[in-house]
Amino acid sequence: MKDTKNILLVGVGGQGTILVSKILSTGLMEAGYDVKMSEIHGMAQRGGSVSTQVRYGKEVSSPIIGIGEADILVSFETMETLRWLEFLKPEGVVVINDFKIPSAPILMGKADYPEGIIELIEGKAKTKVINAGEIAEELGNQKVMNVVLLGALIKSMNLTDIDWEAVIKSQVKEKFVDINIKAFKKGMDAV
Repeated sequence: MKDTKNILLVGVGGQGTILVSKILSTGLMEAGYDVKMSEIHGMAQRGGSVSTQVRYGKEVSSPIIGIGEADILVSFETMETLRWLEFLKPEGVVVINDFKIPSAPILMGKADYPEGIIELIEGKAKTKVINAGEIAEELGNQKVMNVVLLGALIKSMNLTDIDWEAVIKSQVKEKFVDINIKAFKKGMDAV
């Protein structure tokens, strides 16, 4: 259906892409959308690639986003953007976290982390670059980087009319609610 929107979240195991997908899906369902979500964990616990696909609209029949169908690609790790770029619509938007996690071959000295990824992506798609790691560090907890990216996603998709603070409160442990809400707001301000 034409009213279906497709969000692709990609990163590396441990970055919190799945939590962001759950917060996103919960908020969209509470707003009355039909929502489908799928997750792919490729050696996620070992720092492997992780992707989550969230589709929402009036009626969504499948949780899978095909090549060239994503309205937005949110990349939690810079190099992951290249792996998934073909899934973006020609008019789609990329939100890149300027954050690098070296893969096993890079750590073993068998490969180099590719240079110029952001510039390459900027030449191919409408791109918003944020340093969610730096923002999270300023807030005092590197682990809220994912919620910074959620804020950037929400602002980029113009989904600001949903009560995201209430959704965050329902999805994270009570002792982490305040810092996650601050991270969310900082992410919205970053784009």
